[in-house]
Amino acid sequence: MKEKFLSWLNFVLVADVFLVLFGFGWLAIAAIADASGFNLGLDLWHKLWQPVFNPAIGILMAGALLSGLINWISQKFQAD
Repeated sequence: MKEKFLSWLNFVLVADVFLVLFGFGWLAIAAIADASGFNLGLDLWHKLWQPVFNPAIGILMAGALLSGLINWISQKFQAD
């Protein structure tokens, strides 16, 4: 049960990492383009920040902490 949960959690975290990296890449390209006078979706990125990218970063941090805590507890009980 624990292994299946950790496998699922790791899958979700990997997908979330790619979403966060995609958002960062989009922000970087759109900000550079906006400074150059082109519109590559910076306004849309700002609209999606609160409902999409901000929670994705929070889920990534919470999941990493949860995964680390589960592994630490597992090692603590296996050592005894």
